[in-house]
Amino acid sequence: MSLSKTFRSVLSAAVLLAAAPALAEEISVTQWGTSMYGAPYAVAMSEGLFKKAGVDITSIIGSGGGGTTVRNLLASETPYGDVAIAAALAAQRQGLDVIIVNTGTRSTAEASLVTMPDSPIKSLKDLEGKKVAVTSPKGVSEMLLLMALKAEGVDASKVERVASGGYVNGLTMLEQGAVAAAALIEPLSIMRAAKYRTVANYGKILPPMTTSVGITTRAFAKANPDKLKAIIAGRAAGVEALYADPAKAAEIIGKAFKLEPAIAKVAVDNMLGPRMWSTGAFDLAEMDRTVDGLRLIGEITDPVDWSKLIDPSFLPPAAQGAK
Repeated sequence: MSLSKTFRSVLSAAVLLAAAPALAEEISVTQWGTSMYGAPYAVAMSEGLFKKAGVDITSIIGSGGGGTTVRNLLASETPYGDVAIAAALAAQRQGLDVIIVNTGTRSTAEASLVTMPDSPIKSLKDLEGKKVAVTSPKGVSEMLLLMALKAEGVDASKVERVASGGYVNGLTMLEQGAVAAAALIEPLSIMRAAKYRTVANYGKILPPMTTSVGITTRAFAKANPDKLKAIIAGRAAGVEALYADPAKAAEIIGKAFKLEPAIAKVAVDNMLGPRMWSTGAFDLAEMDRTVDGLRLIGEITDPVDWSKLIDPSFLPPAAQGAK
């Protein structure tokens, strides 16, 4: 090939590269599409809030649990994920070099315990001597049950927990009479509201507590501080937009999560009162409440030194001070 042809080939390639759009980014969110954890991300993507903040987030890697989300983000080119706080602490104990850079959700209002409509179970006290379906041993559903029992003065040793393997599986066990009550979460609880009776809504029993956090690797944070700040800022803008116009947010979330419009509206409205979504600032008291719950299920035994795990420097300046 002649020098002139080579030059033209290089020039053409450069022009095509310059004209190509910026590569889209993909992040990880636990329970994406099945839990309200991810609602702010859906709003931020739909409304162009990530782009406005300086990063092009176009898709979400979902998972059924925090541990899977951690593995997903570690394998991603953009290793940021919204995970249960238990998963973040487990990652640290396993020696993974991760840091918590923002808080995600701060309420248990989407979680509940249900029974059959004709069941004699009217309160948590009535569960003594009975079996209750939780999704998995040492999982969030078991933790919330134990925290609620403690708050209501019920002896947890008299309530047998049965691992169902999933919320729908637990409901099947309930319908078959294998358990007296089962853990449930929105929006599934809204979809099946006519089939069951709520024994306890955990958000009405337990005080605000950090339930999910944003994490990344120290290496990514050091190499890409502006991108990380943009992700956090875009999500925070999604939270603010959600609170500012819940009806519009419900439409967006309904489409993203494939929910009927009426279901999506109720799911969003139910989370407004408890202010489920945080814009990212840290509240150590709310984080410690979750740690207390993790101790109840034996997931944590040692004290948690937040100073070694939290890095608030990627939050907007006004939100960097932890309470």
